Amino acid sequence: MGYWGYFVVGRAERPLAELDALAGAAAGMTKRASAPGGWQVWEYPSSDGDIGTMNALARETRAPALFGYVMNSECVALEASAPESGAWTTCLGRAAMAGHLGAGREGLTLEDYFLEPRDAAEHAVRWAAEAGHEVNAGVLVDILASDPDPLAENLFFRLLDRLGVVPL
Repeated sequence: MGYWGYFVVGRAERPLAELDALAGAAAGMTKRASAPGGWQVWEYPSSDGDIGTMNALARETRAPALFGYVMNSECVALEASAPESGAWTTCLGRAAMAGHLGAGREGLTLEDYFLEPRDAAEHAVRWAAEAGHEVNAGVLVDILASDPDPLAENLFFRLLDRLGVVPL
């Protein structure tokens, strides 16, 4: 069985686990990485539960925030928000995500839940710009359209690297 859990990415002077936006999950969070500019990546292993919202985290930190919910190491649901450019949602490992969601049943498709890679890349470019980074949309499209090989977590961290917030 693969990994189930959240990765929380944000920029703050204090540890993210100490912020009000993540109070419900603070006891179970572990710091995974930090990077210049106050960027932090925290992990919250869980197959269920609510850790808060990236909108609340972005408001509290006044900086872009991103959540990645890894499902069985096969796919990642991404939620991102920034104070100026707003919120957006997409996924990594689209085929596996479609299977987890049962996409196609009841007339719903994966695109009813998540932005397509090209649209998500446009939002990600604005998110990164608000974070102070210039990124290439084409590179982001490639990552967003890729299948995990072998773990969705690796694809998630490659995305963070290309967004310029946490280098590999």
